Amino acid sequence: MTAVIQSENLWQQTTSDLSNFSTAEILQLLEEYQLLPALIKEMVIDQAIADIDCTPEEEKSAGEQLALQYQLTSEELRQSWLEQNNLSDEKFRAIAIRQFKLEKFKQITWGGDLDAYFFQRKSQLDRVIYSLIRTNDIGVAQEIYFRIQAGEQTFGELAREYSQGPEAQTNGLVGPVELQSIHPMLAKILASTQPQQLLPPTQLENWIVIVRLEKLLPSQLDPTVRQRLLNERFQAWLKAKIADHNHSNT
Repeated sequence: MTAVIQSENLWQQTTSDLSNFSTAEILQLLEEYQLLPALIKEMVIDQAIADIDCTPEEEKSAGEQLALQYQLTSEELRQSWLEQNNLSDEKFRAIAIRQFKLEKFKQITWGGDLDAYFFQRKSQLDRVIYSLIRTNDIGVAQEIYFRIQAGEQTFGELAREYSQGPEAQTNGLVGPVELQSIHPMLAKILASTQPQQLLPPTQLENWIVIVRLEKLLPSQLDPTVRQRLLNERFQAWLKAKIADHNHSNT
């Protein structure tokens, strides 16, 4: 309880001090503490959702969703969390509704063409499981390749013995990982390869790599991916809006 009281006192003291500052002084503080970009971002969001309406049922659902987000499963937990964050019930409700309106704005703005955007991004979102051996010796790489081809040793055995990356600890297996998260050249190779096809030694920056695609896991537009793509479109839009704002004020 002492920590909460101290926090409340600090909050009250800070807000009291700020009330004596001019607008220019507050802006200077925001810039000094590098909080101005965050303020601009929130103002852009407020402008975007200003015309979004919520029904009483949606407002109730918004509060329930926010409580679930913070695992406020009882009234006691909820009140304790509000005290710790110096929030009133009204402020909690306002935060919940704002968050709900933002999600509604995303859906209204980009939900209609999300299928097309998904197919545009699909090849990057596809995941792969692949086997990898890397070395900086072309002679060793060629010897490994011929041993695997001839069935003298398994890929995993040779990876443990020769690979010079962390994949040596996993029998050469990597993944599942999204194609967009790996080296562009390696992603291109894997995207055009059939499962279980062993590729000959290939130069990849400072390494000689031997790669075999084990499995391709095509991405699907499920609820998780849908939300991710909506957030992606929104973040790109928000970044452009903030850049326009900064440009117009320089």
